[in-house]
Amino acid sequence: MEALPLQKRQLCDIQGRLFELAQKAGLDCPSFIEAFMNSRAAAALDDVYDRLQWAGEEYILEELNEEVRGLKAAGTVYSLEAMYWTGYTYRYWHYYTGESSREIYQTADAGTMNECWPGFHTLDVEMAVDDLKEIDQERNKVQGIGG
Repeated sequence: MEALPLQKRQLCDIQGRLFELAQKAGLDCPSFIEAFMNSRAAAALDDVYDRLQWAGEEYILEELNEEVRGLKAAGTVYSLEAMYWTGYTYRYWHYYTGESSREIYQTADAGTMNECWPGFHTLDVEMAVDDLKEIDQERNKVQGIGG
C-alpha cells in the first residue's frame, strides 16, 4: 500500500489522541476501547466522509459518552503511549484493509493491543496489522474456530 494521504494520517492522529484523552480523563482503558470500537462514533470515522471526522478528540469523546450513556471511570489503566498507538493503529488498519472498527476490534481487542504494544509499536503499522491478524488466525485455529 502506498503511503496514506495527509488527511487520513491526520485522522489516525486524531483517533490516537482520542485514546490518550480517555486515559487522561481517568476512564477504564479496556472498557473505553471496546465502547468506542463498537460505537456509532467509530462507524462515523469509518465513513468516507462524516462531520465527526473533523470534530476533534474532545468532541468525539463527549459524543461517545452520550451514546453509551456514561463511560466507565477508573479501573484498568494503560500507558499513554499504548493508548495512542492503539487508537492510531486501529484507524490505520481501517484504511489499510477496509475493515470496520467493529470487525477490527473482533480481531484484536483492547487486551491484545495492550499486550502486543511493547513489541509491535516499533514496527511499520502495516506489519503490525498483518501480525495482529496472524495472531487472531492462530488463536482461532487453536480454538477450532476457523481454518
